[in-house]
Amino acid sequence: MEENSDRRTEQRLRYYWPIWFAENVDHALSQGQMVDVCSRGAAFTCYAQDGCPHPGQHINARFSVPRYGSDDSFDMANFTRWSYVCRVEDVNSFIRRVAVQFAEPLPFKPGEQANSESEAEQMLESAMV
Repeated sequence: MEENSDRRTEQRLRYYWPIWFAENVDHALSQGQMVDVCSRGAAFTCYAQDGCPHPGQHINARFSVPRYGSDDSFDMANFTRWSYVCRVEDVNSFIRRVAVQFAEPLPFKPGEQANSESEAEQMLESAMV
């Protein structure tokens, strides 16, 4: 019997955009790089320093997500979300990958806006040039 360990209920949007985070609004923000996002959570990388979140911690995250229109245009929607750190993995000795769950979901499903993941990636790449 084959076991599926992927418990995701929606497609994630993979993109590389800055994310800022801190334990609370009074602390200085640290910067990471978004890896993927869905309406209920995200994954990002950050430097493996003192400011890197740890599992079980709550952080305040500020980030932008592309929101596509019906005419193939898109805008960046800005969000601030209290987030629960579910997992932290070492990528290498300098970088960690952090997975968070949002306290409040996003108002749309970022990975399910375009017809396909490759179409979404092409739109993002053309906008960054």
